[in-house]
Amino acid sequence: MSILGLAPAPNDAGMTDMLPVLGDAEFKALAQIMQSDARIHLPPAKKSLVHSRLARRVRENKLDSFQAYVALVERDAGERRKMVTALTTNHTHFFRENHHFDHFRTTLLPRLRARSADRPIRIWSAACSSGEEVYSIAMTLLGESTAEARWMQGRDVRLLATDISQPVVDAASRACYSAASVDPIPLPYQKAWLVPDDAGFRVAETARRLVTARVLNLFEPWPMRQRYDAIFCRNVMIYFDDAAKAELEARLVEQLAPDGFLYIGHSERLIGAAADRMQPCGQTIYKPRDAD
Repeated sequence: MSILGLAPAPNDAGMTDMLPVLGDAEFKALAQIMQSDARIHLPPAKKSLVHSRLARRVRENKLDSFQAYVALVERDAGERRKMVTALTTNHTHFFRENHHFDHFRTTLLPRLRARSADRPIRIWSAACSSGEEVYSIAMTLLGESTAEARWMQGRDVRLLATDISQPVVDAASRACYSAASVDPIPLPYQKAWLVPDDAGFRVAETARRLVTARVLNLFEPWPMRQRYDAIFCRNVMIYFDDAAKAELEARLVEQLAPDGFLYIGHSERLIGAAADRMQPCGQTIYKPRDAD
């Protein structure tokens, strides 16, 4: 192990504490855990980010070195999960990459509305973060008013929202958002599907009850057996190496309905088996090659 020194860093009160230095050996050990547990690739350039995000975990566990912290996460599954959460980026906002929702509204939604009422509708937000994505999907499905949403009455419509981080899954379940965060939501959707509360707004019950939020590691076995009419897996694969991307994308394609759509992030692309089986039908939007 590297010899650990101390480096000054501001504490939560803005004062200066002495925090352990993150040595190369400790960083390598933590990066290997992230790779094995979440398939997140942490190159050496991310060392300062890892230090800044885990310094609080070191303090809260009353440890005096990252060497001790590595030993803790190697034996304590609970702290290991907290470490993964601390190192997971959860940046999102409502109607992010709006061209996806334009495609959803103009191409997929008419098909869903024309479908036989006894056929289930299933949509998956595969890296949901705090829920803005899945509720953007829900509002798009429901439309701009309660009258427009009547097409869904009596239908089996379910939206699955999953993320590796328990805190953000809990936030998605609460569906409470600040006034500033709801600004990107089109005004008709705001009026129809947001309810004011003390902290800002809460998503209306009609939209919330469509959503089931669960913790899921995308590289562990998936409990779902059904196929999905749409899968949103956006801005998460940028953190994986090519082997992990190819593996995940192939599994996503297997989980997609034969006439479904896969939406990925603006800087992501399909590779490997998924690229062979899918064809582009919009900006970072894909459908199976044999689909209509």
